[in-house]
Amino acid sequence: MNKSDLIGKMSADAGITKTQAQTALNSFIEATTDALKSNDKVILVGFGTFSTSVRSARKGRNPQTGAEINIAEKKVVRFKPGAELSEKVK
Repeated sequence: MNKSDLIGKMSADAGITKTQAQTALNSFIEATTDALKSNDKVILVGFGTFSTSVRSARKGRNPQTGAEINIAEKKVVRFKPGAELSEKVK
């Protein structure tokens, strides 16, 4: 399912136009992104939790040359599914 498929599904389920569904989805994405940028968690009970963590700097290897390279520290997004979502997916 891609973004346009999701917008169509949201529109049909909620009885709203696709434009309204797109606005709602874009608002959710923006709010989630802003929260994660400021190191907040986004908790959707029953669905899951979006959070950030820091992946520490480490050594790696260039696969072509075998030379050792330094990989910088990086902030990454994590998602932990909720119990209800995990149960429904089984």
